[in-house]
Amino acid sequence: MSTLEVSQFTHTPLYCEENVYFLLKKLCKDGVADADGSDLFVVFISNDMKQIPLWHQKASTRADGIILWDYHAICIQRKREGGSHLVWDLDSSLPFPSPLASYVSETIRPSFQLFSEYRRSFRIVHAPIFLRFFASDRRHMKDPDGNWTAQPPAYEPIVAEDGTVHNLNEYMEIHASDELKNYGG
Repeated sequence: MSTLEVSQFTHTPLYCEENVYFLLKKLCKDGVADADGSDLFVVFISNDMKQIPLWHQKASTRADGIILWDYHAICIQRKREGGSHLVWDLDSSLPFPSPLASYVSETIRPSFQLFSEYRRSFRIVHAPIFLRFFASDRRHMKDPDGNWTAQPPAYEPIVAEDGTVHNLNEYMEIHASDELKNYGG
């Protein structure tokens, strides 16, 4: 696999879901992933309180890179040719991409004891499904007066293949009641 730099990807700060959408398309187009994206997964991280701590994030002003996001979206690529599973996170200060085990250890820090309001939940979406059905008109980035809370990307909003213009909440809103318990067990 040739070396890819974060700068080669579409990235708008605070629009992680759109960044991941275009990352998936580029990985497929450039042959880094399967052409149909079947080896890629989008992972949304959030919780009921919309407060999830992640470390090694570029937006942080702290030395350890910790930041509280309301939600975050990353891409995981199934391992290829004897390698490890990879995490593609355009907002991370870790190597790009990072081996999954390293990313989890350094960014998620499962051994770190968190208060219950900071416990993270994960929604995993197969990339081919995400690429067909995801849509965002960016309404979540406007304040009550209709002003942008963060500068939007210059390109047009993403519309799903079926014409849906906004369904981001279906991906990013993850509640404790949604969790699967003893799945497959």
